[in-house]
Amino acid sequence: MEVRAAVLHEARTPLRVETLTLDPPRAGEVLVRVAAAGVCHSDVHLADGNLGEGRWPTVLGHEGAGIVEAVGPGVEGVGPGDPVAFCFVPPCRACDPCAAGRFNLCETAAAHAWTGTMLDGTTRLHLADGRPVQHFNFVSCFAERCVVPLASAVPLPPELPLWQAALLGCAVVTGFGAVRNAARVAIGESVCVIGCGGIGQQIVAAARMAGAGRIIAVDRDPSKLALARSRGATDAVDASADDPRAAVRALVPGGVDHALEAVGSPGTIRLAWDVLRPGATAVVVGIAPRGTEVSVPALQLLSEKGLRGSYYGSGNATLEIARLGRLMADGRLEVADAVSHLTDLDGIEDAFGRLRSGSGARTVAVIDAALASAPERLDAAPVSA
Repeated sequence: MEVRAAVLHEARTPLRVETLTLDPPRAGEVLVRVAAAGVCHSDVHLADGNLGEGRWPTVLGHEGAGIVEAVGPGVEGVGPGDPVAFCFVPPCRACDPCAAGRFNLCETAAAHAWTGTMLDGTTRLHLADGRPVQHFNFVSCFAERCVVPLASAVPLPPELPLWQAALLGCAVVTGFGAVRNAARVAIGESVCVIGCGGIGQQIVAAARMAGAGRIIAVDRDPSKLALARSRGATDAVDASADDPRAAVRALVPGGVDHALEAVGSPGTIRLAWDVLRPGATAVVVGIAPRGTEVSVPALQLLSEKGLRGSYYGSGNATLEIARLGRLMADGRLEVADAVSHLTDLDGIEDAFGRLRSGSGARTVAVIDAALASAPERLDAAPVSA
């Protein structure tokens, strides 16, 4: 079938919305009509060439939700008409990381994601002249429809608005997983969240739900800090006006129990290290461009401070997306307030510009307005899911 999609033809060039050919799903695959897609910094990193060369032409978009239209042979558990969110690491459950329960680090999924193919090593997308188009993390949901592996289609409660569910497969599961699985925040502990964009806002909410006693939000944008406060931050540090290290240390003189970084720059990663108490660990959630290096004072390792990464929530994303979706549907988890802009396929390039400049929180591209159930304006958005 033919579908409209936002195509990246080369790094550091604007997306072009054009018509592609999408092949039907093969064995173990699902065809989804996309309702909405979140616009994430990872999309920008690939568009800017920060995740490797030769990864184009491609259709970006790895965070979204839609309705199943058809399934390939052997598919069970979902069928036409079912709402789903996308999981961009479909675990094989056979490699060593999967056998150890580290499904987010599946070697099989990583190998095919890097080459831009489906799990069988081929693509379902083609340009008008027949040339193949790469998939981005199996999803490529900056398009009217996409074909994904069965493990990438996570069933959702039918009452959940899909424009909000679109955030589940990256921002929400990444932020909540970083708090729950990587940092393991306990009741009453202090947490510093560095970078309050789309994922940082979810980290703030997750820390609040985990029972953190003090949540310090750090950002350069006053509007993001205000949003973080509304989502549970007890303190806000404007990094453009203050020395953020001194400001955090003034709030928690001995250093915080947890620092979670959601930017991916050497300066903010070092800041996460600097605000820790002895024995604590900084968790880096932000993705740094290829070639970036970070240094820390080696002598401070004597204090048993640690630095670790967290990728895709550091857990079983398929299971956790489903559970978080249930919380959203029950009104116990709010995400609508973390969306700063609504757009469409033609507006995704502008959303990339906002991400590059650090303005706004999450943009959601409404691909099918009837399916997405999105408000016409964000100030008309419901207070809860």
